[in-house]
Order: sequence, then structure tokens, then C-alpha cells
Amino acid sequence: MKFKILFTVFLTAFFSFCFAAEKGKHLFILSGQSNMQGHRPDEAFNPTVEIAFGTESVIVIQDALGGQPIHRWWKEWLDPQGNKPEQSGDLYNRLMSKVKSAIKGEKLSSISFVWMQGERDAKMGWGKLYGEALLGLHAQLSKDLKWKKKDLVFVIGRLSDFDMANKKYPHWTKVREIQVSVAKGNPKFAWVDTDDLNDGLNRKEKKIKNDLHYSAEGYKLLGKRFAEACIRLIKE
Repeated sequence: MKFKILFTVFLTAFFSFCFAAEKGKHLFILSGQSNMQGHRPDEAFNPTVEIAFGTESVIVIQDALGGQPIHRWWKEWLDPQGNKPEQSGDLYNRLMSKVKSAIKGEKLSSISFVWMQGERDAKMGWGKLYGEALLGLHAQLSKDLKWKKKDLVFVIGRLSDFDMANKKYPHWTKVREIQVSVAKGNPKFAWVDTDDLNDGLNRKEKKIKNDLHYSAEGYKLLGKRFAEACIRLIKE
């Protein structure tokens, strides 16, 4: 009897693995600056997408670096004077090196790009350039991965309520508005609210309120919201 049960479990796992391989895997690419860097996928993101699609059916790649403007990802970005910055697309290249290594030989059934960035552009006063940059980055990724733009899921973490008066970051609210506007412009795009994630205790157990960065629990909620948005868009 025990042998039969073990054999049944083995067959179930084996056929589940084969079915997942036949259908293809779901690729999730997570990138951005410090709040993406502070997000730990293993806490909530990975478990949520694994429950939805199966552990063997997901590939999650994260690469982020704090304090960086979007032009370190989007290669066509020009400053307000029309000049190309010295650092252009280098972090994107670093990210794609990881992605292409992870998907080599794999069949994909979906690609989701999760983006948590914008603080630096808001601080520099580059809000007017941000919408084009978001769309350009999505198109750049679609082209490089040979994936139809209309099918590549894009989930954007909207800037929090850290500087709603635009005192320290003059284009804070402008970037927030653009993130929502871009997300609403495509049925495969979505934005995630982060306004309640920057209160409480951070990972050093220091109390924070409307902080630039998120609480320990906030980062877990961020991961779960990102995952749920991806799942919804993939299944629609």
C-alpha cells in the first residue's frame, strides 16, 4: 500500500513536471532602484507565483541598484537638452545577462516585467521624460526577448506618498501620475500602490513614517502585490 502511494506521488510529480515543460515557463523579471533592491522575492513574490503556476513553471530574475535613473536601463534616453548621458543602458545590459543565462534552452509561455523605480528621476526633475522612458524600456525588452509588445506584462510600482509636497523631489507627484497613466494605457500593464508600505518598522527595527524606503512588512506586501498583479494579467 505504501509503495502504491509513493508511486502515485511520483507519477503525479513527474507528469506535472512534463506538462509544465511542454506548456513553457513563466518568466518574471524584477528590476529598478532601492525599493526593488530591498524587496526579497523569496519572502512573498516567489511563493505567490509558485502557488499559481507551480514551482517548476516559474523563473524569477531580480537585478536592482539603489539611487539610479531610468536611463541606466533605457538606452534611448536623452536629457532635457537632448544629450545622451555617459551611463546609458548599462544596468539593463547587466540585467539581461542574467535573464538570458536563466532562460537558455527554456520554452516560455509568458514574460512579466516588474518595475520599481522613479525616485531618482523625480529628484532630478526629469518627470516629463518619464512616460516615454517607461514605454521605451518596455519596447526595448520586448524586442530583445523577441516577444510581442502587446503580450509582455508590465507591472509598475507607483512611487509612495513620501514627498507629496514635492519639496525634496520636485517631480515626485508628476512621476506618480505618469506611472498610473502609462499603466492605464495598456490592458497588459498595471500599477501597484505603495502608499501604505513605508510606515512601521524597517529591517533594522527602526520606526519609520512616510519614509523613502519601506518597512520590513511593507516589502513583503510589495512582493505579494507584484505577484498578484502579474498573475491577474497573465491569466486575462
